Amino acid sequence: MSGIDIRPVTTAADLAAVVDLCWAYRDFLYTFAPTERRIVETFYPQDKYSVLMDRLAEEHARPRGIILLAERDGIPLGCGMSHALSDTESEIKRVFVTDAARGTGAGRAICQRLIDQAREDGFEKVYLDTSIAFAPARALYAALGFVERGPYQPMPDFARKAICFYELPLTGAAALSR
Repeated sequence: MSGIDIRPVTTAADLAAVVDLCWAYRDFLYTFAPTERRIVETFYPQDKYSVLMDRLAEEHARPRGIILLAERDGIPLGCGMSHALSDTESEIKRVFVTDAARGTGAGRAICQRLIDQAREDGFEKVYLDTSIAFAPARALYAALGFVERGPYQPMPDFARKAICFYELPLTGAAALSR
């Protein structure tokens, strides 16, 4: 991960860079394959995603969420964020790295920082999901200790077959064994 800096978003310029990365992530999903396109069209149609991007800072605000930006030499390379689902559960969202950052460990570092922050914030469990077609992401989540589970929120049948859902306990015996 040489020369990649991962830090919390603190300025309007940081947030703008993350919003750009989130749009790149949506485009990546949309063009990946028909199943991912349907997921985007179902959960993140253009107008709904625009509203989400306008509210990104509020949706993932401290103290119960965080937005991280990965950069090298001032160039945005990736992002990730989390927010509270409940008083004890957090969800990691929109972990994305550009082609230039793939294979550098940036995705792993973003995830680990989000996990560490959730633990520091007192959450007991972290959830995330990804496309079943994203084998590298699935391998990363397994390596970080996430275990597959069923959907943790309502999900249409087609999405249940296309998305892998994960959880990671942050407290108790299961967390200590990691």
